[in-house]
Parts: sequence; structure tokens; C-alpha cells
Amino acid sequence: MRNCEKRFHKIYHRDAAALAFCPYRICPIGAHSDHNMGKVTGQAIDKGIHIAYSPKENGVIELCSLQFDKRAQWHVAQVPERRQGDWADYLRGATLELGRRYPLTRGLSGVIEGSLPIGGLSSSAAVTLSFFSALCAVNGLKPAAPELIKMAVAVENNYVGVSSGKLDQSCEIYSRKNQLLYLDTLDDSYEVIPTHPSMPAYDIMIFFSGVERTLAGSAFNMRVDEARSAAYALKAFSGMPYGKFAETNLREVSREVYEQYKNRLPETWRRRAEHWYTEYARVEAGAEAWRRGDLVAFGRLSFESGRSSIENWETGSPELKTLYDIMTHTDGIYGGRFSGAGFKGCCMALTDPAFRESITEKVTAAYLREFPDLKGKFSVHVCQSADGVSL
Repeated sequence: MRNCEKRFHKIYHRDAAALAFCPYRICPIGAHSDHNMGKVTGQAIDKGIHIAYSPKENGVIELCSLQFDKRAQWHVAQVPERRQGDWADYLRGATLELGRRYPLTRGLSGVIEGSLPIGGLSSSAAVTLSFFSALCAVNGLKPAAPELIKMAVAVENNYVGVSSGKLDQSCEIYSRKNQLLYLDTLDDSYEVIPTHPSMPAYDIMIFFSGVERTLAGSAFNMRVDEARSAAYALKAFSGMPYGKFAETNLREVSREVYEQYKNRLPETWRRRAEHWYTEYARVEAGAEAWRRGDLVAFGRLSFESGRSSIENWETGSPELKTLYDIMTHTDGIYGGRFSGAGFKGCCMALTDPAFRESITEKVTAAYLREFPDLKGKFSVHVCQSADGVSL
């Protein structure tokens, strides 16, 4: 029995009717590109968000989290139109989005549990999708995967106020165990590429920095605006037609146009665009490397992605930059990068299982030498790939 089920029983003096689950995700290559219609790679992992829940016939939603103190409550027909500034905003937004498309009559009582520390693994998307799964179940709804992704992205963009793309939600739905998701966010076409028989075994290791982060309060949105500004300017320089700023993206501007006019861009805009265009190429190369079972080449591209995120996208807290640097000098790590927005949170790595203990020892020791105050907060987790969420 999971801890959320035990807490549910303690609160309500009965067992939960069901357990919803959504996995976390990693993005080895393709970070900071989906909001400008790039290509991405991803995998779901065997850790994520569980919600133990039972239906409430009166339409009330009552939730508590093992990670946060405050209990949240609202009615399916009376959701606050504006964010309230607490952990439950994603779930209020999800209720609004679902209620705009389908009649909601039942609410639920639920207890939420995350199986890893918060930060960098798309926990916000995972809790949203897990909640969608529960709320759809009690109301007898089965939206298709593309609609579910669209609703979950709308929660982030419109209710919470984060200018994210669809990478997280797509990875957490479309991923399949032992396969690599290869997604084009322009038209949502995707492929799940099987692990080649010749590919060596690998772990997915998560190094949590011990520092949590909030996307809406970070510089995430500013970076997205800078990339969009580069696209807008490149269109103007080259004589391309352009419309609304919010609807402009780098995918509409060819690499050739970028190379011709990049030196006319402000330095920050040029760096954002440089990351986007080179990341696009890395994703395509990474998909082919995975297809042929070349984990060494795939890992190298993941490391290059991390370097570009630091130098061109200019993200990465001191903690995450240190972790990334340690990973690049540790035997047994094929590749990796910081995960998520990159301001705080964690790093992910694809690693050789034979080096599991030595990697843990070396990375832990080297990191805590630099940040001794984070002892007890820094943690290492060994994961495997997993199937995405299923309604």
C-alpha cells in the first residue's frame, strides 16, 4: 500500500476507491525548443505522481498532498477563475479546462504523493495528468490523448502562467517502456523508437540538487520571449511576412535565414536562436543514433545539449552547472543534462549499470564538497524507462 493510500484511509476511515498514476519524464535531447515548435526526445520513468481517490457525488473536490501542508477544496462548477498562488493551482486549472469541454457532476476526495523530490522532471505536468485521469474516471470521461495534452498545456499557459510547450505532457502520455519518444511539436507527429538489440543496458539516474524551483517565478518565460523575438526579427530582416508576436516561432524561419542574419540580432536573442537551431539538429541526430543502438553517440549529444543550454540558453543554477560538470568527468555516464527549466531541480543521466555504485559515490562526494550545506537534501535515484499514463 502506497503512502497516499495510507493517508487517505487515515483521513476518511476507509480505503480509496482507486489509484491514479502519471510518470515523470526525462528529455535527453530537445530541451527548450518545444515552445518554438521544435523536435524533442523523451522517456517516461518508473517514478511519478500517485493520487489515491474516491468520488464525491456532491461535486466537491477535496485534495491534500504529502509534499505540502495546505488542503485545497473547490466545486467542479465554482472554480476560481484566477490562480490562487498555491500548489493546487494546476488542479484548479485542470478542473476548469475539463469543465469547458465536458459536463462535470462528480468531484473527488484525494491524496497526492510524488515519488521523487520536486523539480526538473515535469512534476507539474505529471500531477495535472494524474488528476485528469482521476477526474475523468469519476465522471465517466475518456478524452483522446491529443485532447488531454492540449488541455494540460492550456493549464500551464493560461491558468498558471508558464509559457511552456507540449514536451512534458507528450512524453508522459506517448512514451513506452524501453523505447525513445521522437516527437515533432509542430504537427504532433511522433515515433516511439525501440531499443536496438545491440544497445547496451542502461540506467536512468536522477541527481536531485537539493534545491527546488518554481517555473512561473523564474526566468523561463523571459527566455521563451527572447527566442520568439529572434524569430520575429529574422522574419523582418529577411522580408518574410509576419503576424502576431505570440504566434511567431523559430520553426517558421529556416536555418539558412538564421545564418544569414544572425549577426544582426542582439546577442541574447542570437544565443537563444543558436540553441534552438543546434538543438533541432541534435534531436534528429539523436533519433538516428538511438535507432542504430549507438548509446555512446546519443549520450554525447545529450551532453552537448546540456552545454548549449548553459552557454546559449543561459540557464542553469550554480548547483546544476556543478552537477553537469561532475557528470561529464565521471566514468560510466554516457550522457546527460540538467532536467526541466534548468534554474534549479535536478540532472538526469543515462548510465552504465555496472558503474551504478561508483557513479553514486563520486557524484555525491564531488557535489557535496562544493555545496556542503545541501547534505541531507541532495539525493541520487536510479530509474528505468516506463509506459506513459493511460486513462
